[in-house]
Amino acid sequence: MNILVIGDVVGRCGRNVLLENIADIKKEYNVDFTVVNGENATTGNGISEKYASLMLESGIDVITLGNHSFDKKDLFHLLETDNRIIRPLNLSPDLPGDGVGVYEFNGIKICVINIIGKTYIDGEISSPFTVLKKAVENVKRKYDLKIIIVDFHAEATSEKQALAYYMDGEISFIYGTHTHVQTNDARILGGKTAYITDIGMTGSEDSVIGLCKEIGINRFISSERQKFKWGEKTPMINGAVVEVDEKTGFATNVSLIYKRY
Repeated sequence: MNILVIGDVVGRCGRNVLLENIADIKKEYNVDFTVVNGENATTGNGISEKYASLMLESGIDVITLGNHSFDKKDLFHLLETDNRIIRPLNLSPDLPGDGVGVYEFNGIKICVINIIGKTYIDGEISSPFTVLKKAVENVKRKYDLKIIIVDFHAEATSEKQALAYYMDGEISFIYGTHTHVQTNDARILGGKTAYITDIGMTGSEDSVIGLCKEIGINRFISSERQKFKWGEKTPMINGAVVEVDEKTGFATNVSLIYKRY
């Protein structure tokens, strides 16, 4: 089974390039199941119900989120009613939605879990190590499934690597999101879990992690705050495709996607 994961969709540029090309990418890589991190898909932070619905209608199977999960309040209804959009599991349980989803493709069950890191990220966040370990144990006990995909939305590369090694052999694929820069360390660990520190972003390549370059530069050299604006030039799509053995749930291959449009 081939599972496609796509990195943080950023602004109008990211939305448009994704919606215009997702069908071709799925065909090119013979994709069976698609997971997209959509947490910055609006103009500003967060994702609205409108854009989440458009993504799901385009053939995306699951949308994961991150630290901006609740920036758009109109999404709350969708979080409560549609399990195809999930938010980090280790945020407060009093918040809308869930961080675990179980889906089916051609009779094969697939679990997707969304987790957020604690290092350098503000908010009430439980340990990603403890929460993910328990969630995986619960899913395996409750469902007859082998394939478990984890979006780890985190800032620190060390935290991402540590969690990957901690869960090696228990899940199919754990990949990082949030930092918006694709890393060149896609590999299969000793326990046959696929891993990459960050799959990158979908949006303007000619930008500072999605922001207009001038705004990104000014944030480092001036105390004056400029109006927030996502970049619009040179659209790109970042992600990865992992091949998973359907019987064992182990990864057999993982490859990066970096496409310019």
